[in-house]
Amino acid sequence: MKFSEMTQDSWAELQLYLDTCLIPYTALTGNQSPVEATEALERLRDFLDLVEIPFKGRIMTYPAYHFEIPEMSMALNTVCKQLKASGFKYVVIMSSDGLLEKEHMPDADLILLRSDIVRKIEETKFRGISGRKSVSCGKNEF
Repeated sequence: MKFSEMTQDSWAELQLYLDTCLIPYTALTGNQSPVEATEALERLRDFLDLVEIPFKGRIMTYPAYHFEIPEMSMALNTVCKQLKASGFKYVVIMSSDGLLEKEHMPDADLILLRSDIVRKIEETKFRGISGRKSVSCGKNEF
């Protein structure tokens, strides 16, 4: 559910069910062309869909932080703390392109970075490939 769809009456009624707040983070630097910025927003949208669609009705998506600033991790942590004080039990930060210092974000319950997920998938594939029996090809062994 998007924050803009909420009214004061519906918030009072749904607050028990909407226990998780999602904070999107685009991580634009200002150096991107309009086309690159659009691509970054589309990547973030597609990444958010992986959580928003299956958990519809349990998650409230707040406005995105679009631009990267120094100490971004600490700034997002402050927002997490404030959102929890306003009634959310869990706060999740998602970014398709951003890099965040997780150790500076103790108030975020979950930080999903697309780059981390892609790297872990690639490592898992590599481990699967390297764990297979080697194949000889002439003098070379693979």
